[in-house]
Order: sequence, then C-alpha cells, then structure tokens
Amino acid sequence: MRVLGIETSCDETAAAVLENGDRLLSNVIWSQHEVHGKYGGIVPELAGRRHVETVHLVIEEALRQADVTLEDIDLIGVTNGPGLVVSLLVGVNTAKALGYACNLPVVGINHLEGHLLAIMLQEPVAFPFLALIVSGGHTDLVRADAVGDYKVIGRTRDDAAGESFDKVAKMLGLGYPGGPLIERAGREGNAAAFDFPRSMMENGNLDFSFSGLKSAVRRLLEKYEAEARTPSTADVAASFQEAAVDVLVAKLFQAAERENLKRLVLTGGVAANGRLRQRLQAESEERGYECFIPRPVFCTDNAAMIAAAAYNKYRNHSVSSDVLTLDASSNLAF
Repeated sequence: MRVLGIETSCDETAAAVLENGDRLLSNVIWSQHEVHGKYGGIVPELAGRRHVETVHLVIEEALRQADVTLEDIDLIGVTNGPGLVVSLLVGVNTAKALGYACNLPVVGINHLEGHLLAIMLQEPVAFPFLALIVSGGHTDLVRADAVGDYKVIGRTRDDAAGESFDKVAKMLGLGYPGGPLIERAGREGNAAAFDFPRSMMENGNLDFSFSGLKSAVRRLLEKYEAEARTPSTADVAASFQEAAVDVLVAKLFQAAERENLKRLVLTGGVAANGRLRQRLQAESEERGYECFIPRPVFCTDNAAMIAAAAYNKYRNHSVSSDVLTLDASSNLAF
C-alpha cells in the first residue's frame, strides 16, 4: 500500500510517499521561514497564500522522488486540524480534489496524532506508551494504548513551549523560528546565570504553563534596559532553555510514574531541541525507562508522519473515508 501524505497545518507545505507503513519513498518540505521571518512570527494570510502557490509543486516533487504517479497511490492522508484554518483548507481541498479525481480514499489526520505516531517511521514502539507532544502550538502529555486509543492526561494552560521559544527569541532579537536560534545562542551561555521560574510543578499537577517563564524573561530585559545595561544573550537563552527543559522532563516522568508506563516517546517540533533530547535520554537511562525520539526531520512538521498515521488508522479500520464531507478544523479535538 502506497500512501500520499499532505501536511499544511501551519507554515510548512509538505508531501510524502510511504509504502507499507515503513518504507519512506519521499519526504518533501517547503519551508516558509523567509516569508514570516521579518515579522517575527507567522502571518496566517501569507501562509495560506504560499501554500496555494506551492502545494502542487511539492506533491509533484514527492511523487517524482518516489518514482511513482498518482495511479500508483492507494490512499491519501491529509492533516485536517488543528492548525491555521487558512493553511489547513489548502491541504484538505487539494487532497479531496485528488481523491475525487483519482477515486482514492482520503483520510483526515489530526496533526497531533501525526506527531504521536511519527516514531513509527523509525522503529516500532509497542503500546502502551506515554508521549510528550511538544511544539509551537501544543504541549500535551498523552497516554497511547493503541492506534486511535489516546488519553490526554496533561496539557498547557496558556503558551505552548515552542511558542515561548519563539517569543523569547524575538525579545532577544534573534529572529524566527525561535527554537533553533535559542538553542544555538544558549550553547555559549551559562544555564545557571538567571533563575527563571519552573511553573506548575507543585502538587503533582500534570498541566503546563509557560507564560510566566516568558514574562520573567521580559521583566529581566526591562530591568536591564532601565539600568542602561545589557545582559548576555547567550546566558539568557541558556537559562530560559534550561527552565523549559526542566519542566518538560520533570512532568513527563511524573506522568509516567502515575500511569505506570516505562516506554516514553518525545515528539513534536521542540523535540528537535538538542538539550531536551540529551536530558531525557540521560534521565531515562538512569531511571530504567525506554526512551524513543524521532530524528529531527520527523519532529518538525512533515508529511511523512501524516502518511504513517493514515496508513496505521486505515489498516486498523479506525477511520472512515468520505472525500466529499472531509473538512478542516482549526480546533480539531484530540
């Protein structure tokens, strides 16, 4: 079975071809960083326009790299939420048009389930497991008992971790996207230079909050500005990153102990952060946990993970496909 995956939930236009769930034939990603970088964040209308301009080119390139045509495709999987609705609609309508024209089933995939199952592109992970999905829009702790059988046991109450990375990078004048820029700047800094707060750590609460951490960085910068001083950008970046990583790692192990699970999966765009990967792998080994983390290319938004999720859901008969009624939802429940 060959699956064409399409992902346009935010600011990456992506398409991939996956064969039999484990053989990735192509994985094409067209980034919009040059479009949004000058604004310090994503402009939805510009994102939607760029998806319209590039989605067919990206699909054609994915098919070319896989050395297949649409006649060789058996199933189309497309992200239909959550995300920016102007972006989602481009991918969904493209998938529906292709499905209708080629008489192919089209499966709508929750973007978060794509991240959750992305690890399957590298290696099979036995259920049940506990996943931390951490990205620009989401920070969720999810218990996965089977394909399609998920329970959210903790999530952010305000800013997602990735959003905080972007906003702090903007405060520091580093640019966009903030995650890799914060990590790069922090390599030269002292992570203990500033004692930023670790929020929502009390009473075993499994939810997250990063707005206070972001605000603490802003207050520090305002204090230095009022005193006509400039803090070390590297020290601020390293200290902020360490505070965020502390919370993410601590909460994941708290949840694992509560759920009595020894298999952990870290996924989502922020899972590409080197410090977070290093800390989680080291502590997992020390505590006797199995830890699975996708390669960075499968952490950030990509269509391979959407194809994998579509393959697994379709093969498990956990979804029905109706080309004409599939729609995009910016707040699709998970």
